[in-house]
Amino acid sequence: MDDDLPKEFDLIVIGTGFPESCVAAAASRVGKTVLHIDPNEFYGGSWASFNLDAFNALLAEGNADNSKEIRNGKFEWHIPLEGGDSAEESASPDEENKQQQWTAEKVLKLSRKFNLDLCPKILYSSGDLVQLLISSNICRYAEFRAIDRIFTQFEGKLLTVPCSRSDVFNTKDLSIVEKRLLMKFLTICLTYGEDKCEEDMSEFKGKTFIEYLREQKVTEKINKCVMQAIAMTSEDTSFEEGMERTKKFLKSLGRYGNTPFIFPMYGCGEIPQCFCRLCAVFGGIYCLKRQINAVNVDESAQTVSIEVDGQHQVQAKNIVCSTSNLPASMRSENPKNCLSRGIFIASSALGNFELSSCGGGVSLLRLISPDGKREALLVQLSHYSGTTPKELFTFHLTTTALSDNPQADLEAFTEQVFSFSQESPRILYSAFFTITGLELNAAGSSLIQATAPPFYELDYDKSIQDARNIFSKLYADQEFLPRAPDPEEIVIDGEDPKALSEQQLPDDLKAQLREIEKFAEQMDIAEMNEENKPAEEAMES
Repeated sequence: MDDDLPKEFDLIVIGTGFPESCVAAAASRVGKTVLHIDPNEFYGGSWASFNLDAFNALLAEGNADNSKEIRNGKFEWHIPLEGGDSAEESASPDEENKQQQWTAEKVLKLSRKFNLDLCPKILYSSGDLVQLLISSNICRYAEFRAIDRIFTQFEGKLLTVPCSRSDVFNTKDLSIVEKRLLMKFLTICLTYGEDKCEEDMSEFKGKTFIEYLREQKVTEKINKCVMQAIAMTSEDTSFEEGMERTKKFLKSLGRYGNTPFIFPMYGCGEIPQCFCRLCAVFGGIYCLKRQINAVNVDESAQTVSIEVDGQHQVQAKNIVCSTSNLPASMRSENPKNCLSRGIFIASSALGNFELSSCGGGVSLLRLISPDGKREALLVQLSHYSGTTPKELFTFHLTTTALSDNPQADLEAFTEQVFSFSQESPRILYSAFFTITGLELNAAGSSLIQATAPPFYELDYDKSIQDARNIFSKLYADQEFLPRAPDPEEIVIDGEDPKALSEQQLPDDLKAQLREIEKFAEQMDIAEMNEENKPAEEAMES
């Protein structure tokens, strides 16, 4: 750490995960001095993205250190390591010619073209994160892609869920009667919350959402589409919550594409870095690969200090951190928000050619366990997302952790997707790991705020609320992430804002502006001459 680094800050943030980066950016934006420090040599923590080589190394490192957020990691190749014939013995010559002969060596040569997310998310187009990115003007730091398809399973087959009105009428998966029933149902959901609608639906209050669907006499296929892919509910979900979720889906439709979801180009690891960029723009100082050896709290002085790399002391009024980056004495070993994760690399996409046309893009499938008690989210990515090399596909599978064996936790879902049917993706590589969060010690200080690890959720809603709650505890009278000005809106002391705005004009408009100013000057001179003429005549007389 540089010797000229300030020794005092308003806020020290340890860890560069999503909620920590949100708080750091919000504090820096309202004028607080922020030191953002991370023991890792990369941004994002358990929210980061890695190339394939780095990801494999991370799994090994996590297994060697129990304090890491990434644990129980392992990976396996399902193809020869080098040379040889990667096609299965049962494959026909035509299939062998069609399938590229992949080996582990060949895939690893493309390592840098992978961006493997530890914690992949899908954003609602009108969800909390998108609204926050727009209102804070952080959206200029990232690119997004609309989700291409939303899948659901029905009678052992994949169905593409129609989202827009045109999709409903063009789909071949629904009959004419089913199309009309679906459109009628979605129209009713869109008006939910209005007075007339409240009167008509009052009888369903206190009941479940599935009871309401059955009362609408929708077919089993529409029921599956709504429950699994549109509202994303379970059989226990209340009527009110189911309607709100459906309405959220519908409100996001058509905003950035035919589906209600978007995905960050180059992976979700870009999202925390967007907030880090804003923090740095407003004076935040960043230090990576710095070990936190001790955290000291002075309750009487209402200050906290950290010992960095065993020799540097830095003091602040508050600390915000992920629990994994605190000394062991300051955190409990009780797990929190643990997720079981699977990452698969395949040489083919979900479903048949028609379902994966145009390369598959980004697709979403929500899976339900055979007993109906658990669920998982599957995200398919192709090279169009900037996360996978051409001719390969990456699959992310996420569910809540039940044990320290993520492969066993995900087995009920992997069997549904990667079975031996003709439409199943051909797996080249698989990896499993656990994202583990820990609770802060019950006797912790109010000067130290711990962020929550990733939640099991499609979007970032709970994590954003976590960041908002922490910020409000620290700075109750300040606005959370007000809009940041664009570069052309910033006026440096001593500069002429008029001249600055002129620099943004096209050349033809600049020329017109100069002509107008020249004409105005001539008019001013003429007016002055007219005003001075009577005085000159009086002097002559």
